[in-house]
Amino acid sequence: MSDRLRVVVAAPLDPELAELIVEREPRIDLVVDQGLLPPMRHPADFAGDPAFTRSAQQQAAFEAAIDTAEALYGIPDVDPAALARAVRANPRLRWVHTMAAGGGGQVRAAGLTAEELNRVAFTTSAGVHGDALAEFAVFGVLAGAKHLPRLLEQQRDRVWSGRWMMPQLSDQTVLVLGLGGIGRAVAAKLSALGVRVVGTSRSGASAPGVSRTVHPSELSGVLGEVDAVVTTLPGTDATHHLIDTGFLARMRPGATVVNVGRGTVIDEAALLGALDDGTVGFAALDVFEVEPLPENSPLWAHPRVLVSPHTAALTAGEERRIAELFARNAGMLLDGAPMENLVDTVEFY
Repeated sequence: MSDRLRVVVAAPLDPELAELIVEREPRIDLVVDQGLLPPMRHPADFAGDPAFTRSAQQQAAFEAAIDTAEALYGIPDVDPAALARAVRANPRLRWVHTMAAGGGGQVRAAGLTAEELNRVAFTTSAGVHGDALAEFAVFGVLAGAKHLPRLLEQQRDRVWSGRWMMPQLSDQTVLVLGLGGIGRAVAAKLSALGVRVVGTSRSGASAPGVSRTVHPSELSGVLGEVDAVVTTLPGTDATHHLIDTGFLARMRPGATVVNVGRGTVIDEAALLGALDDGTVGFAALDVFEVEPLPENSPLWAHPRVLVSPHTAALTAGEERRIAELFARNAGMLLDGAPMENLVDTVEFY
């Protein structure tokens, strides 16, 4: 095994962070041509400006560089077809790091064979966004508990109503679906506010701040205790529409729903029905089944829905944390140690 790793940068990368990666792992030979990468429109915009194009000569140079890589920093152009081309054109490729926490979905979309999935390691940026998404989750739970929709409506209409009781988080039970990096951060922050946290784990592993851990198959037995649910789950066949009409009906009336995982976990038609009949009192959603959220979606105008355009994870330090994670994983690969955030190439999370 070589004592160096040739890494080709296939996603936008700030020059200072390119230097950081090599500083953190000096055994990397980093290949980056900024002229072949799309400019970012905002921090952590790894897809880059959609108006960016390469000439035929530039595209050939871009692919030629990728075809010399042992590792890729990012999926080329965040395009599953380009990922498939890179894997098939380059037998030396050993590792691809995806920028997204849910990069497994992009790997699945590439349609790689079992042999290709076995030959190349794929990692994600899971955990990098944990604290930011956990804060949004707490914000969503608080907004539901403190009746934010009613407060906004009364303020808009200049109505000084009679007083009413507001629930305290310390009296509530919140179900956190998934105890990965994001779920663990959500549980820690909620428990610090006195919330009783119930978490789901297929392995049975718990996390700090979790009062009770259940297997997903046992959910029906705990939903009646739940004042709010926070989903941090990836989008897989097993999680598709997990939160459906039956799930929502079993929670306490007026419960809050928060999604910082993947939009496909929630059946949006079922959620809208539950919001309309009061089964769900409030929903704070950062992700959706279709993104961008279609203009004709009823979620936009629903008075008890907060729509966030998949932006809750975006922070000033995201790019740096991904670069640091990449450098750590490069060292692990070179040392023959287990890498962080390996994609499960059966369920693709």
